[in-house]
Amino acid sequence: MRRRLIPLLLLLLGVALPAAAAEQPASPFFPYPIKVDRLPNGLTVVRVPFNSPGLIAYQTVVRVGSRNEVEPGKTGFAHFFEHMMFKGTKNFPEGEREKVISTYGYDDNAFTSDDVTVYHSYGPTAGLEKLVEIEADRFRNLEYSEPSFQTEALAVLGEYHKNAAQPYLKMEEELGRTAFTKHTYGHTTLGYYDDVKAMPQAYQYSRTFFERWYTPDNVILVVVGDFNDDTLMQAVRTHYGPWDRKSATVTVPAEPPQRQERSVHIDWPGSTQPRQIFAWHTPAARLDTSDAAIQTVLADYLVGTTSPLYKELVLDKQLAQQISSDYTIHRDPHLFSIVAVLQEEGHREAVRSAFNTAVRELATGKVDASRVEAIKSNTRYGLLMSMETAKAVATQLSWYAGIFGTPDALARHYQKVSEVKPGDLVTFAKKYLTAANRTQLTLTPKKAGGQK
Repeated sequence: MRRRLIPLLLLLLGVALPAAAAEQPASPFFPYPIKVDRLPNGLTVVRVPFNSPGLIAYQTVVRVGSRNEVEPGKTGFAHFFEHMMFKGTKNFPEGEREKVISTYGYDDNAFTSDDVTVYHSYGPTAGLEKLVEIEADRFRNLEYSEPSFQTEALAVLGEYHKNAAQPYLKMEEELGRTAFTKHTYGHTTLGYYDDVKAMPQAYQYSRTFFERWYTPDNVILVVVGDFNDDTLMQAVRTHYGPWDRKSATVTVPAEPPQRQERSVHIDWPGSTQPRQIFAWHTPAARLDTSDAAIQTVLADYLVGTTSPLYKELVLDKQLAQQISSDYTIHRDPHLFSIVAVLQEEGHREAVRSAFNTAVRELATGKVDASRVEAIKSNTRYGLLMSMETAKAVATQLSWYAGIFGTPDALARHYQKVSEVKPGDLVTFAKKYLTAANRTQLTLTPKKAGGQK
C-alpha cells in the first residue's frame, strides 16, 4: 500500500523566501540548522544536514488534500492521485522507477491528509542524484493511460471497502457531514462513496487535477541527512528548474458559525466497543496566533494519560477502555475533539457527565498550572526524542511546513506551545468548548465486544 491516511492549496504558496540560500539557525525546538532556497519557478527546497552517515531522507510535500476538492462529485481525488503518481513517465515507464528505487534500497511511500500529500523516500546517499532525477521527472512529466487509471480506480474502491469494514471511517464520515455544512472538511480524505465508485469515468478530470496542483509553487522539497549541499542543489536546479506550471486558485467555502448543538448516532452492525465523541469547531492552525499551540496542550490536559479524566474513567472506574483526542493541526478551522471507547453501553451517561464536568470546570477557571507546565515540557522533549533519524526529522518538518506553508513552521509552532499559559486554556475553553458549538457522535454496536 502506497499511502496511509492521517487518523489538506487554494492560494499560492505565498512564502517570502530569498532566491539564494538562507540558513536558519538551530533553536531549542528544532536543534538542526536549516538551509532554504526558492527556485525561480517557486519550488521551495529545504535541506537539513544530519548525522546519518550514508543515509538521506527525501520528501516532497504537495500542499493539496481533500480540503481542495470543491467540485461536486470529485471528492477523494487528492488521495486517488497519490496512487497515480507511481504510474510512470516516458523516461521511466511504469515499473522502471521502482526498479531503480529497489536497486538502491530505498524505503519509498506516500500519504495523503485533509491538507497535504507527502511522498517520502529513505535510503543511501549514493542514490541521491538519481533520486532527484526520477522524482523531478514524475512530478513534471507524469503519464498514464485511461485503462491504467481505471484499474487504479478499482483499487481505490477496494481500499475504501477495506477501511469501511472498521468503524473509524464511518465515524469520520458521519462526524464530518454533521459538523460541517459548507466546508470541504465535511468529507473524508477517501471521499464520498458514490464519488469513489464514479472515479473510473473521471480520467480527463484527473489530468486537470494534476495540472492544477502538482506545480512547483505548491511544493516543498525536504532533504535531511548525509549529503553534499552544492551537489544536491545543482541536481535540483537541473531537474526541477524547467518545471513551469502555476498552481490554481479556487475558493473553499467558509463554514458558518454553529449556533446550536448537533448530534449523530451510528448503529454499527458488527461487534466492537461503543464510542462517544464530543467535537467543537475551533480555529485554524496559524503562526500569527496561539490557537494551534493551545489546542496541542489542551488535548493532553483534558484527556492525556496524566489527566484526572483518564485516571477516573480508564484506571479507577474502568468505564472506558481509553480516552483521547483526535486533534491535529489543519489549514482551515476544524474540530477539537475528545473521544471515549467505552467498556460497555451502560457506561455512556457516566462518561458524558465526566466529560461535561471536566470541560465546565476548566471554562470556569479551574486549571492545574503545574500540569500545564509538565505537558509543555513533555511535548517539547517528546518531539526532540522522536527525531532520532533523518526520516523522522524530515517527516516532522514536512508535516508542519505543509500545513503552515513555511519551512520553519515546526520550530515556530513549538515555540508557541512553550508560551501557552494556564489562563489561555481557560479562555479558549470558555470561548469554543460550548454546548452550542458542539457536535456529539455516538456509536452503538449490534453486539459490544466488551459486554458479557
